[in-house]
Amino acid sequence: MLRSSGPIRWIQIFQRGQTYMKTWPNEKRLSAVFPENRITTATRFGVRFMPPVAIFTLAWQIAMSGQLGPAVATAIFACSLPMQGLWWLGQRSISTLPPSLKQWFLQLREKLAEAGQEFAPLEQEPTYQHLAELLKHAFNQLDKTFLDEL
Repeated sequence: MLRSSGPIRWIQIFQRGQTYMKTWPNEKRLSAVFPENRITTATRFGVRFMPPVAIFTLAWQIAMSGQLGPAVATAIFACSLPMQGLWWLGQRSISTLPPSLKQWFLQLREKLAEAGQEFAPLEQEPTYQHLAELLKHAFNQLDKTFLDEL
């Protein structure tokens, strides 16, 4: 997990978004409670397909001797879509958990500790990044019934 001692720069938000996207378990049962599955799917799609869309838009307008202004605007918009997803994921990853989710996080952490998983003590309030890491461990270590308590 990325850590910083001072204020977070905007580039670090994108990096945290990428880390969070890779860490969050892609489980269908989580989709009912968390928007992360939809956001990560859309962001992955955008990262893969929006740059070619932007290049195609520019190339098409240049080949057809069309107006370049709207084509550039469309290309910039297409490239900004995955960046918006990464920004949202980065902001979400550093957000602290609400009290009800924090309680569930601590219970799940106890279950994993009982199953033999060791964790370093929390130095700060748990964030969504902590939750993503914990869920990833839980899906590897526990049966899927732990989600019923959510």
